[in-house]
Amino acid sequence: MDPSLDTWNFSSPLISLWINRFYIYLGFAFGISLWICVQIVLKKQREVFVSGVKIFYGSQTGTAKGFAEVLAESVTSLDLPATIINLKDYDPDDHLVEEVTSENVCAFLVATYTDGQPAESAKWFCKWLEEAANDFRFGRTYLKGMRYAVFGLGNSAYTSQFNKVGKNVDKWLWLLGARRVLTRGEGDCDTVKSKHGSIEADFSAWKTRLTSRLQELHQGEKKPCGSNCKKGKCESGQHGPEGREPGPHTLEESPHRDAEEEEPFESSSEEECGTEDQQSLNSVVDVEDLGNIMDRVKKEKKEKEQQEEKSSLFRNTGKNEDNERRAMITPALREALTKQGYQLIGSHSGVKLCRWTKSMLRGRGGCYKHTFYGIESHRCMETTPSLACANKCVFCWRHHTNPVGTEWRWKMDQPEMILKEAIENHQNMIKQFKGVPGVRAERFEEGMKVKHCALSLVGEPIMYPEINRFLELLHQCKISSFLVTNAQFPEEIRNLKPVTQLYVSVDASTKDSLKKIDRPLFKDFWQRFLDSLKALAEKQQRTVYRLTLVKAWNVDELQAYAELVSLGNPDFIEVKGVTYCGESSASNLTMANVPWHEEVVRFVHELVDLIPDYDVACEHEHSNCLLIAHKKFKIDREWWTWIDYNRFQELIQEYENSSGSKTFCAKDYMAKTPQWALFGAHERGFDPKDTRYQRKNRSKDISGR
Repeated sequence: MDPSLDTWNFSSPLISLWINRFYIYLGFAFGISLWICVQIVLKKQREVFVSGVKIFYGSQTGTAKGFAEVLAESVTSLDLPATIINLKDYDPDDHLVEEVTSENVCAFLVATYTDGQPAESAKWFCKWLEEAANDFRFGRTYLKGMRYAVFGLGNSAYTSQFNKVGKNVDKWLWLLGARRVLTRGEGDCDTVKSKHGSIEADFSAWKTRLTSRLQELHQGEKKPCGSNCKKGKCESGQHGPEGREPGPHTLEESPHRDAEEEEPFESSSEEECGTEDQQSLNSVVDVEDLGNIMDRVKKEKKEKEQQEEKSSLFRNTGKNEDNERRAMITPALREALTKQGYQLIGSHSGVKLCRWTKSMLRGRGGCYKHTFYGIESHRCMETTPSLACANKCVFCWRHHTNPVGTEWRWKMDQPEMILKEAIENHQNMIKQFKGVPGVRAERFEEGMKVKHCALSLVGEPIMYPEINRFLELLHQCKISSFLVTNAQFPEEIRNLKPVTQLYVSVDASTKDSLKKIDRPLFKDFWQRFLDSLKALAEKQQRTVYRLTLVKAWNVDELQAYAELVSLGNPDFIEVKGVTYCGESSASNLTMANVPWHEEVVRFVHELVDLIPDYDVACEHEHSNCLLIAHKKFKIDREWWTWIDYNRFQELIQEYENSSGSKTFCAKDYMAKTPQWALFGAHERGFDPKDTRYQRKNRSKDISGR
């Protein structure tokens, strides 16, 4: 065999490949192109498609948690899995970065609590997120690829702190490179300023937008354009909120905005700058001219913001003039208060049957007002013409279900209607005790005729614009008036017509402790507090300081309390240990904060030593309460702290008939205090005629103690 032939046969495939090399190159190029196209498609799918939603919530009172559950139901209806996560149980250091590569959308529902702080359950998450956003080691791409949406819960009555936590979480996530799929939602508990009428309606509107956006993503919407949009018009024809880079306008479309929060989002985008300035910034400019250009940009931006603010103010003014004011009681609030036993009246009032009313109907004793002032508890109606309050006290026995506000901005009902329905509702609740075992027939009949009205149910009754007319109607019906105010409305106190007894809540004696305990809405709360006490000193009728002792909070401020007493010169000082109303997410009080009766007695004695014009008068052990009275009510060594209610009605009628010219003072309608009500009496504030005292006495006789 010829060797040259073998060589030719062996090399012939190589020659064939060489001859057809063009087709081979073409095949390789086609394969690589196909692989690149597949990767691009898969990448787009990973960026746009959503496989599930993680719902994170930080809640103090449970509202955000409830919203999270509602959102989860809506997400599930889209055939998307939803996971609800309490931020208290979530470690962002270990798990948040996982959302970068996941196909989930993260929804954050976060509430703003006292002083603009996050809820207790979200404190660690917010602290970590803030530190990460400000730590250069994390960088601006740490969460790049993560998609999120934020809904904040707050109350615009706290103007400077409104939805601060929601804004911060939104800002910090963006600073770490995460991408927003929807503009931040802001829920407002203030029904007047709420965009949709209530925080529930605000959330519902935001939820609708979010579910619509999720549906688009789930169905594979095309990825929106990036940076080729001018003033909201897309040159490429593609639209969508996800593609908008987080800037000043995407981040903040709400009028509530802190300058401090805007700073990290300043940019020189075409949307912010004019055409001329934008061209200047994009072209090569002299360094000396750069400052002038930026000054012009900032000036135009400021003028634009001022113009938008004026337009917004004009729209709001027109809206208030054209439309009727909103009702204070929203459907959700009505449902919550009704469950608590309130009988709601109109759009902002309510009445509720006091447990002491029920007790006295059965002959089991009255409240401390019965012991101190002679009120017939079974004939007392507890009501309020205003469910709103200017404080959010830590010991609020309504757990902050009532609205808050600093002025009256709601629809207003007439006082005649409020009083009429209050009495009718109260009588209907009394009727339910007919035939109940233990109810005394004579007290049942008496209970159907209201004799006293305690305007202390909840809220701030003095906020009601027609409070003076309401008081007139009460007195015309021969009903005595006991009005309680939280010392934040000094002018209203000065303008208040005479009442049977006017209370001011003095929950703390220093600015810091008052802020901590009452959590007032007013920025000038301390000056208002002091002015309210001064206004109280001008009143000629009976006045009372009401001190609520919270152990470890306000029991060590004796000297400061004594100074406040000299400021308002009240006729009486009620000192009461705080009542523990059960666990509440709105307050961190526990039974450890409830002082023993002996501790209250010791506090009272120490306080009396500092105010020589006062002395201890009465005691109601069951209520953990004592009464300090001015010595002018001690006549011939006998206390006259009770009230002659018939005499008061005569005096108030003379006052009204004289158009206010014929005044009267507290001593004009005082009555002698019975022996059993005095401090130190063995009855300890129990009326001997009541079965509760009789049973207690019998048990002592049997035990010999």
